[in-house]
Amino acid sequence: MKTIHKILVALVIMLSVTVSAQSNNKVTKTVKIYGNCGMCKKNIETAGGQKNVAKVQWDTETKMATLVFNPAKTNQEEILKRIAAAGYDSDNHKAPDAAYDGLHGCCQYDRVGKKQE
Repeated sequence: MKTIHKILVALVIMLSVTVSAQSNNKVTKTVKIYGNCGMCKKNIETAGGQKNVAKVQWDTETKMATLVFNPAKTNQEEILKRIAAAGYDSDNHKAPDAAYDGLHGCCQYDRVGKKQE
């Protein structure tokens, strides 16, 4: 019985060290993403996020997004490309016109001249 207890304790310790090591490998970046409202917030965060890989938090007032991601699995450019594909421009990635045109009326922000991907 003591042996099983020791094995279980060792497994819990190993798992906690692994989880903690994975969470320490995250990178945080802040970028401007254009949008207007709460619906934009949901769309931007959903498009850019990936479970256990990337999380996006977008502020409707400042239009700034905080990207937190695992650089071994993705990067800032890939996240911004996914967000652009959903219809939202950033300073380095313009959404395709068809994606922008497909946004709900309240989500169609004033576009600034940017290169299209």
